[in-house]
Amino acid sequence: MRAVLQRVNKASVSVGGKIVGQCDKGWFVLLGVTHSDTSDDVDYLVQKIVGLRGFGDEQDRMNLSVQDINGGLLVISQFTLYGTLSRGRRPSFSEAASPEHANALYEAFVAQIRERGLPLGTGIFGAKMTITAECDGPVTFFLDSQISPT
Repeated sequence: MRAVLQRVNKASVSVGGKIVGQCDKGWFVLLGVTHSDTSDDVDYLVQKIVGLRGFGDEQDRMNLSVQDINGGLLVISQFTLYGTLSRGRRPSFSEAASPEHANALYEAFVAQIRERGLPLGTGIFGAKMTITAECDGPVTFFLDSQISPT
């Protein structure tokens, strides 16, 4: 499972010109799922993202988590995180999970965030979405549940 996190002052997602999800200060999260991902990958990424100290303290050092700042999240399913560009000019998405598998794990991820009581906005799985984000920093992180930390 992969996630790209951007620290934002605010972010929103629209479908058909109507805002369907938004957050104020916090993380904008693009979430990708591959075939071999399980609930263990969901657990790992939720813990990592919620506890990640990516927000400034009084000295503007990254010592605070999204929970510490009472921040929120905007989570969008993003199968293109598993796109490969190794051959030709057209991306291959063979590493992306089937829509059924991806949606089940995306919904499990969203449910775990909700259980923690954090403000949460989401997109609509599989829909064509327009995203507006006011990035802060910019601060961007890439997480992959299948890559062991060194």
